[in-house]
Amino acid sequence: MTELLKISLPDGSTREMERGSTPADVAAAIGPGLAKAALAARVNGELRDLNRPFEGDAELALVTARDEADALELARHDFAHVLAEAVQSLWPGTQITFGPATDDGFYYDVKAPDNREPFGMDDLPAIEEEMRRIIRADKPLVREVWSRAQLIDKWEAEGETFKAEWAQELPEGEELTVYHSGNPGEEGSWLDMCRGPHLASTGKLDPQAFKLMRVAGAYWRGDQNNAQLTRIYGTGWLNKKQLDAHLHKLEEAAKRDHRKLGREMDLFHLQEEAHGSVFWHPKGYRIWRELEAYMRRRMDGSGYREIKTPQLMDVRQWERSGHWGKYAENMFAVPDMVPEVDESEAGSHPTVAADAAWMAIKPMNCPAHVLVFKQGITSYRDLPIRLGEMGCCHRNEPHGALHGLMRVRQFTQDDAHIFAREDQVVEEVRAFCQLADSVYKDFGFSYHVKLALRPEKRFGSDADWDKAEQELRDAVAEAGMDNDDFGWEELPGEGAFYAPKLEWHLTDAIGRTWQVGTIQGDRVLPDRLDASYVGEDGEKHRPVMLHRAIFGSYERFIGILIEHFAGRLPCWLAPVQAVVATIVSDADDYAREVTAKLEAAGIRVESDLRNEKINYKVREHSLQKVPHLLVVGKREAEEGTVAVRTLGEQHQKVMSLDEALAMLKDEATPPDLR
Repeated sequence: MTELLKISLPDGSTREMERGSTPADVAAAIGPGLAKAALAARVNGELRDLNRPFEGDAELALVTARDEADALELARHDFAHVLAEAVQSLWPGTQITFGPATDDGFYYDVKAPDNREPFGMDDLPAIEEEMRRIIRADKPLVREVWSRAQLIDKWEAEGETFKAEWAQELPEGEELTVYHSGNPGEEGSWLDMCRGPHLASTGKLDPQAFKLMRVAGAYWRGDQNNAQLTRIYGTGWLNKKQLDAHLHKLEEAAKRDHRKLGREMDLFHLQEEAHGSVFWHPKGYRIWRELEAYMRRRMDGSGYREIKTPQLMDVRQWERSGHWGKYAENMFAVPDMVPEVDESEAGSHPTVAADAAWMAIKPMNCPAHVLVFKQGITSYRDLPIRLGEMGCCHRNEPHGALHGLMRVRQFTQDDAHIFAREDQVVEEVRAFCQLADSVYKDFGFSYHVKLALRPEKRFGSDADWDKAEQELRDAVAEAGMDNDDFGWEELPGEGAFYAPKLEWHLTDAIGRTWQVGTIQGDRVLPDRLDASYVGEDGEKHRPVMLHRAIFGSYERFIGILIEHFAGRLPCWLAPVQAVVATIVSDADDYAREVTAKLEAAGIRVESDLRNEKINYKVREHSLQKVPHLLVVGKREAEEGTVAVRTLGEQHQKVMSLDEALAMLKDEATPPDLR
């Protein structure tokens, strides 16, 4: 009698299938439409190939294109394998290494044959065409289990030294899988070692839904002492419509790149002499100052008291806080002594005594804020205490990770720490949620809220983590944000080593997301640094420490704003809010009068009296993203009017100087002061 397996489906129904059946068989039994649409399967929660047999009774969920996250990961994984096959097909002797899926596509690291140069951009069109041929051939993707010895023999026989090296390090007895592109043993079949899963065949991919983007150098296993490889990057999607939308977004992102706009608008620059730190120019620093003034007003209005703490603290303080043990590789340390320099040797370097004490430049402000809190005796009646700081910090980010304003080594946070009693925590977090909501709306952002939960390596008891995580959940619920409207999601394992955290992920004008604000409920640091207050019972108690920021860092937030607005910042933030430009020199005196009145009203204004055509002036100030250009000629001077050209609008408006002044004063008023 044939043994039957019980397969449970998401709708609560079950199917009895013969042993040896696959998810594809279940899909076919349900109907031809599902059989065609099915891409893979989740068997007992594990993503698997559609043609992999069940081992026993199982819960089954079939994956289709509607399950976009799973479907995209599968497609991108397959595109990577097709890329490797295409390169080896075009250039026999190419060695392959590994090629994973990425957030928007895939890549594969390869080594060109010895008889040719490394692959370059000129090779990409031919590789794309070969990839399309392989996809259209609809080659089955067949999974097999091999032994470690089989893998080593195959790779060594074929001269795949990188794959052979990797296979030799795999543990004995572990189930190792390979995938064939084409039926095993048939001519044209291609094989790679892979955990899977994969789609049923290459034909499940859309041949018009990918594009190879660029090549870059890479090292075998990421070690610069190893052989240099070529990394070929591609973007891959489920259909051409998705690809086109992604390419359009990339085109928009390139236009909005804050580094490009920063140069064109003369806002800031970066250079090797201060790697990872920003040189702010007057116009860029004006944006900073307006943001800083705005945030100070918001914090002052919410009961925060601003402080300033040292850049350097003794390493022993960082040891007590736990940062030296968990974060030292990201910190800059300096000897607490004058280094000795041998001036007799040209080009000699300072030397540090072996017994030198060490200081560390702060990568964050929280330990210093605890030290401020600990000055004097604090009563339970004094809580909550909200301490804020525009705190400059340094983190030793790798050179390769630095990226304009978005990833720097020196940055300033709109940082604050709230010291609260246990019974105050939920209300303080709820109030912060509402403050953050108000701030982001002032800048026109929508956002999602996520809760990052305890990581595997952490300080503190499970009971404290349970309490801290639930407090954040309760606060978000009381703020009315624990729903789909706010993209509420919990992220297991992504919290800090000392506390869970709420994260705010902004969505910009072209649909990208940026993680900015956070609030963390910390019981670890107050305990490690012996922070306490006197309770109603006369005994010492530990406060809960809430770490919070809204912008995150000024550098990154300014970068996000530049890209979100494509440089066309709201008038209240614009470095120059208006330019008064003359058509003829006869209007110079009137232009000076207009400029003076705008300056007296607090408008950031410049005048352009150059002997240039007005169209040239309009174009130049438009490239500088000046919100309003006030054009004046002989007629405007006689009538006391201005012709206002607003950035992004087709037509100018002629209005009286008083009307223009009222309009500019309104637009130049920060949103919190309206």
